[in-house]
Amino acid sequence: MSKVHAAITAVNGYVPDYILTNKELESMVETNDEWIVSRTGIKERRLLKGEGLATSDLAVPAVKGLLEKRGISAEDIELIIFCTSTPDMLFPATANILADKIGAKNAWGYDLQAACSGFLFGLTTGAQFIESGKHKKVLVVGADKMSSVVNYTDRNTCILFGDGCGAVLLEPDTEGNGLQDSLLKTDGSGGQFLNIKGGGSLHPASHQTVEAGLHYAYQEGRTVFKFAVTNMAEVAAEVMERNNLTSKDIAWLVPHQANKRIINATAERVGLPEEKVMINIHKYGNTTSATIPMCLWEWEDKLKKGDNLILAAFGGGFTWGSVYLKWAY
Repeated sequence: MSKVHAAITAVNGYVPDYILTNKELESMVETNDEWIVSRTGIKERRLLKGEGLATSDLAVPAVKGLLEKRGISAEDIELIIFCTSTPDMLFPATANILADKIGAKNAWGYDLQAACSGFLFGLTTGAQFIESGKHKKVLVVGADKMSSVVNYTDRNTCILFGDGCGAVLLEPDTEGNGLQDSLLKTDGSGGQFLNIKGGGSLHPASHQTVEAGLHYAYQEGRTVFKFAVTNMAEVAAEVMERNNLTSKDIAWLVPHQANKRIINATAERVGLPEEKVMINIHKYGNTTSATIPMCLWEWEDKLKKGDNLILAAFGGGFTWGSVYLKWAY
């Protein structure tokens, strides 16, 4: 009997309409377009505006479009893994809110929080349910409304983040396509350099936590940058080496879109030219859990069955990892 792999059989994404340009940021904080582009590669980002809108509202159009593409109903979904750092609420899980909004009556689900590496952690987790034979249709969603946790008076962080969603459907494959290998890592000592301190059991919401700005994303840029440049590149190279892959074997590198310089360092480490690297950071900024599936969504028409893809991410906590995937359609 041929081995069952978990293959991506559909992908879709969604970004809100509102575009926050570098020019507009110049009127909010002391920065300028040249400075932002030269250090990050970001020209604009999308924000979800409107009363009562949350992360699940980014996921609904992305997932509905995915179901339509695949020609299946929401009731066919058996499991939803919702990867996010900005859940609608602490509980219920945003996976459950999404299931209710789209009518996925037969699905169970949960949220997975691994910062910017969330989608890779969710993809690898979802694959286990497919490979074991437990489920046939697993939805993995990466979505974040980062504008809800960004301080737009802090020029170190407000230039980086945007809102968006990417989602994939995992199904069994016996032709050798799908998820081949993964390498995931964490180092909790890095938590002090990239975090949101407020709102959890350590610093429950109070006047003091709000006044101290503890509910905003905090980043010590230089430390995070150094760690990310080295580790995201190394883990991608290690996955390739242990699967006897050279740069010639790889159709695409799909890196987390945190910083253009980190993307370039990863591509250089694995020996891939820019034309084989998915890059959309200039349009969307860092959408955290959504960056990798949003890349797959934008490049879907360029992907061919059997293409070797290397996915790589780095996030707060610290979390990082790489996945080797064979495209299935």
